[in-house]
Amino acid sequence: MSPQAPITRDPEVMHGTPVFRGTRVPVQTLFDYLENGDSLDDFLEGFPTISRELAVQVLEECKQLRLARV
Repeated sequence: MSPQAPITRDPEVMHGTPVFRGTRVPVQTLFDYLENGDSLDDFLEGFPTISRELAVQVLEECKQLRLARV
């Protein structure tokens, strides 16, 4: 992924778990919130280091990756 990709993966950060760029917050955490019926606002309130813009970029990237597999 490019340096500006919203999702990064580094073996030295969270053992290579995909995280939001510039943080140690796993991307899976956002999906856990949404799957449990919480809103994006709930997630952002719990993780103030994640901007709305970054969260939306992650959702868009994941959507594009999913659509590419169809």
